[in-house]
Amino acid sequence: MFKLPSWRGSRKRNRNKPVSAPVRTAPSKLLDGRQGDADKPGIRRRLFGGLFDGVDWGRARINLVVALFCFFWLALWGRAWYLQMIAGPHLANRAERQHTATELVAGRRGMILDRNGQVLARSVEALSVYANPQEIKDFLKMANTLGPILGQEPQKLYDELSRSRRRFVWLKRKVDDKTAEAVRKAGIEGIGLSKEFDRVYPFTHMAGQLLGFVGLDDKGLEGLERSLEARLGSIPARRVVQRDAMGRRFYLDEEGNAAPRGEDVTLTLDAQIQFIAEDAVAAVAKEYDARWSGALVVDVPTGEILAWAQYPFFNPNTYRDSSPAIYRNRLAADALEPGSTFKPFVIAAALQEGKITPTTPIDCENGRWETKRFSIRDTSVQGVITASKVLRYSSNIGMAKIGLELGSRVFHDYLRKLGFGERTSVPVSESRGILRPARDWSEVDIMSTAFGQSISVTCLQMAQAYLTLLNNGVYKPLRLLRDNGAVQETYQRVFNERVCKQVMEMMRDVVEAKDGTGRRARIEGVEVGGKTGTAQKADHRTGEYGSKRSASFAGFVPASRPRYLIFVMVDEPTRNQYGGVVAAAAFREIASRALTWSGALGAAEQEKRQEETRPAATGRQRGLKVSREDVPYMAENDDAASSSGSGMRLPGHLSRASSKVPDVKGKSVRYAVELFARAGIVPEIKGSGTHVVRQSPQPGTPWPEEGKAASYILWLSEK
Repeated sequence: MFKLPSWRGSRKRNRNKPVSAPVRTAPSKLLDGRQGDADKPGIRRRLFGGLFDGVDWGRARINLVVALFCFFWLALWGRAWYLQMIAGPHLANRAERQHTATELVAGRRGMILDRNGQVLARSVEALSVYANPQEIKDFLKMANTLGPILGQEPQKLYDELSRSRRRFVWLKRKVDDKTAEAVRKAGIEGIGLSKEFDRVYPFTHMAGQLLGFVGLDDKGLEGLERSLEARLGSIPARRVVQRDAMGRRFYLDEEGNAAPRGEDVTLTLDAQIQFIAEDAVAAVAKEYDARWSGALVVDVPTGEILAWAQYPFFNPNTYRDSSPAIYRNRLAADALEPGSTFKPFVIAAALQEGKITPTTPIDCENGRWETKRFSIRDTSVQGVITASKVLRYSSNIGMAKIGLELGSRVFHDYLRKLGFGERTSVPVSESRGILRPARDWSEVDIMSTAFGQSISVTCLQMAQAYLTLLNNGVYKPLRLLRDNGAVQETYQRVFNERVCKQVMEMMRDVVEAKDGTGRRARIEGVEVGGKTGTAQKADHRTGEYGSKRSASFAGFVPASRPRYLIFVMVDEPTRNQYGGVVAAAAFREIASRALTWSGALGAAEQEKRQEETRPAATGRQRGLKVSREDVPYMAENDDAASSSGSGMRLPGHLSRASSKVPDVKGKSVRYAVELFARAGIVPEIKGSGTHVVRQSPQPGTPWPEEGKAASYILWLSEK
């Protein structure tokens, strides 16, 4: 039977023991709550043996807090000192690498200007598309979106970028604005646009071979762009860019504000005369079906090159579409045998050495001279003629005999002084030509060199030599750059002034004389001097002279005081091969239009008429006789003329306008415009040429009443 515990029994057993009374606590002490604190001193005594008896524990706690605060404050300052002084440079370097990026910036190339400030070449901002394959997340989407925009195959774009481990890949350089905007709007991650500079040539093909072009990296590859790279190209500068925590660039510091820039270069070229020269060489090359043609126009008083024309034209804006044969600067790089245009220098050297005089008789062997080694032929049959006529008739036989009189060493020294066999001072890539040492010359070499064979020269060297001749025999370097300040140059005299005047007079007869070979170079109203040249070209396959020719003409105007020197070269013309026909006509076109443009033609005409009207006692009259039709127009009702009864006629720019439209048919365009300008009329010019062939309204028509507009047209052509 389960029984409950007998706790009652236990209680009975303890009933007889005395029970202690419970301890009662005073109510005031329980409410005060200090019962525990009363026991603490006892605890401290038992633990520390009375060591801290009498300590003010409230103040002790405050001091402890202050001590801890000072400790941590000193610890923080110590850490800061360590980071600033010990670990500072290392941490700053790491922070700079993390939050900044450096870029090498090429900058903008300098401009190329003509003498009047016309821009021939300049750099404009362009954008190029690049990719960072490491940041591209969806290559398939990128390729399908970007391929049509850039005109590239998506599959090729996908394969190229998805397999690349590089962080920078060019996709397309220097795109147009429309493509750049499409790329920007696409917003493809990992695809960006970078600013570059693109080279632009506003006048397209004008002086294209001379200017050259630059590549994708903005470095000059041909022409002046290459030879003047040190001045035109900008020195790369380092630019610092700051980045945020995401690596995005957001700030450009002061080092990048001053973008590098190349130096501007001003040429001596005149854009208008350059256009005239290019128009003429293109026309002659097309008319005579030539391989190429070119012309140099030089301002004689200063030695500055005003035009550098070459055909076929080359457009530097689209240089990838042209072959090296097109953009080759042949006027400086191609060395050819000069032919008869070389003869004036031989004549000048012989005159300087006293070997001949202008009246020295020379036997030209009736057009054929058989020597021991070879035979020489002339295009005309001449017997004994003076030395001056040897140049007029361009006799190879006469020149060969003059060359033998000079001798190889003296002959060679003069050619060296004139600049043959050496590069000129013009900053272009040019050939030295071929001028063998005098010790290697045989008798045959002396004779053939005297009439322009056995020697190779460039058109630039020929212009330099003729400039020396026209500068009274003093070597003056050609100039293509218009630098600031005076240029200190040492000039060397090659010929004396008397010799130069004699040779220039002979060259005047080449053009102005009835039997001269350069008659086609004549310009109405101004005297011209020049020399024709027709050189055989060697066949490289056979090693002998073939049937191909190069036609040239070197001329200057006016003949008495040269203003312009013009050298024209037409290589391998097929319809006609003579320099007196092919190149002389191009010279005439360039010279007449250049004189008209510069205003020198009117002054030359007036000076020539003054010479022709001098009394006979002053000596023989020089120049061509001017017909009455070429006398300047005399205004009707000219009171001064009527009162004197002399019938004096004033030049067009001094005459007063008549009451009716004058007859300007057959007159030069400059003279006609001056006549219309007297009446306050600016006529419209149509066609090309130097003379008026038709006009509207017809001569004799009254001028329009004041306030009423009228159209006046002048049609031009060659006379």
